[in-house]
Amino acid sequence: MSIARENKVYYIEKIEYIKENLKSIFENKEIAKVGYKLKQDFILLKELGITLKNFNYDIEIAGYIIDSIKNKYDIDTLSIRYLNLDLSKYTNKKEKEEQLDLFSMQEETVEDEKEKSCIYAYIIEKLYAKTKEIIEEQNEIELFEKIEMPCAEVLAKMQYTGIWVDKEELTEFGRNLKFEIEEKTNNIYRLCGQEFNINSTKQLGKVLFEDLKLPIQKKKKTGYSTDVEVLEKLREEHPVINEILDYRQLMKLNSTYVEGMLPYINKRTERIHSYFHQTVTATGRISSAEPNLQNIPTRFELGKNLRKVFKPQKGYVFIDADYSQIELRVFAHISNDINMINAFKNGIDIHKEVASKVFNKNLEDVTKEDRTKAKAVNFGIVYGISDFGLSEQLHMPRKEAKEYIEEYLNKYSGIKEYMEKIEESAKENGYVSTIFGRRRYIPELQSQNFMVRQFGSRVALNMPIQGTAADIMKMAMIEVNKKIEEKNLKSKIVLQVHDELLLEVPEAEIEEAKEILKSSMENIVKLSVPLITEVSMSDNWYGCK
Repeated sequence: MSIARENKVYYIEKIEYIKENLKSIFENKEIAKVGYKLKQDFILLKELGITLKNFNYDIEIAGYIIDSIKNKYDIDTLSIRYLNLDLSKYTNKKEKEEQLDLFSMQEETVEDEKEKSCIYAYIIEKLYAKTKEIIEEQNEIELFEKIEMPCAEVLAKMQYTGIWVDKEELTEFGRNLKFEIEEKTNNIYRLCGQEFNINSTKQLGKVLFEDLKLPIQKKKKTGYSTDVEVLEKLREEHPVINEILDYRQLMKLNSTYVEGMLPYINKRTERIHSYFHQTVTATGRISSAEPNLQNIPTRFELGKNLRKVFKPQKGYVFIDADYSQIELRVFAHISNDINMINAFKNGIDIHKEVASKVFNKNLEDVTKEDRTKAKAVNFGIVYGISDFGLSEQLHMPRKEAKEYIEEYLNKYSGIKEYMEKIEESAKENGYVSTIFGRRRYIPELQSQNFMVRQFGSRVALNMPIQGTAADIMKMAMIEVNKKIEEKNLKSKIVLQVHDELLLEVPEAEIEEAKEILKSSMENIVKLSVPLITEVSMSDNWYGCK
């Protein structure tokens, strides 16, 4: 471990020295900690019986806050980007003399990793000063200090805690999946009248478009396209299409979330300790990896059933809270559209409300089909959907889809005005922001390519909405963690999936944890519309609905 202090860099290699001499420093809330990937440091120190406190400044997160579309935020890249310094010349043994000149505070030459670690500690200090200056210039210092850094500490605790997995049940789930896959395979062979490699795009394309004579949707140089988009368009053409789509979902479920997840179960804790990343998405959303627990497919029942293998420890329960339509509520607030605001304030089903206005019907006359169409328009508008995209989604003529969108924008004039202003602002400033100041630069708007510019327009519309929702969730997580610690409870946050927060709670703390979760999430920020959460409890993740 390398530490920079008082313009000197120290390399400490003995664990016992860290335990005996540095524990009080790391656990002192009054001493700020500046570093790189502090979440990892938290895990490593926790294993030594040390709880790292006062996550003050992480240069990786700082680089991300400055520009969330750069993708790389490692020390070497940040050093070139903000210090105009290529570290490779100082870590190259052939250039020892230059290196000694730069780091003259070192009394002895340190070899290999020791040397590199000390250089990194020195550079972290320099990057701290430079990146903080830029963050302040961009008016993102409050976002960084009040949201991102406290959130990093919460995520570190979540990763360290992990989530318990019933390994036997997961293995049994995998066996059942294989039976389902075999059954789907036989159904596909029967419907196609032959056996072939279903996983081979070339063989599948030949069977579908040459043997079964299905209408060709897309053909590439390498052969027929059989991607999901193509197959979705062919659903009504032949019963085998549904079987193929189901087969693919089952295969992905087995490879990614059964066989792929088993190796991640920690042998000592019997838990999965997923990585929660803050510097991956351009909108500020938290992402999960190794394994990705945020992307377990829930659109079909088997995918949902996988959640049954995630359970609390004995004597505990899961309490789950899910924001209700948070992005649409944020959209209503940002656009200041009076009709949408009134609907949310009065507790009216927003999709029925939209259907009522777009289709010129009384609220009580809106059908289930009307509501489904309105829902597609609602979420489509948020993501900048085109009339072509809506027509594809709802399987209707493009002209009709265009009329729906036009009628929607006529009735919700605040949204129409917001859409026009945000794109204009993005072009003028080069970026858009959330209501908490998080920026997303949009160079795509300056592209010569029409499709790239269209993408930029969609990003300009959506990012302030999705990004603000992400900021609100992070603030809620910080508040929940804070209240749990203030009350000295044993409850812990174990998972965050976009708009959902999952707690592992001792049975004696159920009512208190429910209150903390609901009040924190609903009252963390005041918008022009209420934030609503749906709270549930179960002895497994699946049961939390």
